[in-house]
Amino acid sequence: MVSFRCKMMVKEELKKLGLQYVVVDLGIIEILEDITTEQRKQLKENLLNSGLELLDDKKSILIEKIKNIIIEMIHYTDELPLVNYSDYISKKADYNYTYLANIFSEVKGITIQQFIIIHKIERVKELLIYDELNLTEIAYRLHYSSVAHLSNQFKKVTGLTPTFYKKLKEKRKMNLEDL
Repeated sequence: MVSFRCKMMVKEELKKLGLQYVVVDLGIIEILEDITTEQRKQLKENLLNSGLELLDDKKSILIEKIKNIIIEMIHYTDELPLVNYSDYISKKADYNYTYLANIFSEVKGITIQQFIIIHKIERVKELLIYDELNLTEIAYRLHYSSVAHLSNQFKKVTGLTPTFYKKLKEKRKMNLEDL
């Protein structure tokens, strides 16, 4: 559950079932009263119909929590934390980082670091498309050691340089204007 719209859908489903909640946040629902088996089953079905999933097992919940911490950290904050990502994730999830890293790799098939890189590159793409920041500012904002480091990582993940990616966007824009 990443977007505002997802949170609204979950709140609506909880309301339909007469469940009062304290918190509906990224991957977390805190309900005031005990939930019956029937309410849980109905909530799970309703969320599935909306394209969302109610997670029951502890590993899946922990993996979603890690993913949500990373997504929130990269996509929804203006400044990334100044501490190591491992310390940040460990503190937010309230688990030892080695334990989190092992479970994440086991379940997702990639490391937490690879997941972070993928999302950082997605964020770079967004910032390039918005065209509000230059590459130096993007590198600084996302804590890359240099523009060269960002460019190398971008090319490794996308197969394109950031400059070429930005030109593609501009070319698509021009082609749409010809229609």
